[in-house]
Amino acid sequence: MPSPVWFFDLDNTLHNASHRIFSEMNRSMSDWLIENLSVDQVEADRMRTDYWHRYGTTLLGLIRHHAVEPHAFLNATHAFVSDPVLGELIRAERGLSELFRRLPGRKVLITNAPAIYTTKVLREIGLSRVVRKRYHIEQMRLLGRFRPKPSPSMFRMLLAKERVHPANAILVEDSILNLRGARSVGMRGVYVRGYDQQAKRARASPLYRTMSGLALRVESVTDLIRRQRFLR
Repeated sequence: MPSPVWFFDLDNTLHNASHRIFSEMNRSMSDWLIENLSVDQVEADRMRTDYWHRYGTTLLGLIRHHAVEPHAFLNATHAFVSDPVLGELIRAERGLSELFRRLPGRKVLITNAPAIYTTKVLREIGLSRVVRKRYHIEQMRLLGRFRPKPSPSMFRMLLAKERVHPANAILVEDSILNLRGARSVGMRGVYVRGYDQQAKRARASPLYRTMSGLALRVESVTDLIRRQRFLR
């Protein structure tokens, strides 16, 4: 059997974004909504979370319902990554580069985050020279429209670009919705649950219980080293 092609998510998969990054990102997005859509704090927070749950990313809801220019939104809401204290916001385990070296097969990054953010986070966690192939949200467009995770059509597009059969592709991800989207096109899935502060609630949900197609559940991506035999 050929070596698998690994598709790794970024936030709460390769690093603990729940530690501080997500709160900073949420604040930036809500501030942008208040300033540009003339809503108050309560409505901004509601819109941000509602669109994220409905579409997999707040940006997609803003494009569909408010005709927001995507690049202006992404650049403004991720401007904090240029702050020199970015390293203080990030928590990641040691040995990530060793993980990528020891896992057989190609590794591809697939994230709903923009390139400016992804590039700097990878540098902070020591993977900028290791993860060569990357797909950011700017590249997740079909027929001119954004199709980020969990879009099945986007997963099919990436599989075609990478020339990999779905059965030989493994998505490593902290989002059950994204894993379900990948599963619908025949990919296998590894659920990384250790960083999600709402993981216990997710595990009790009907959605989690119906994810029978998951190849593996791990607390951290570093667990893949000792448990990769279960993916053969």
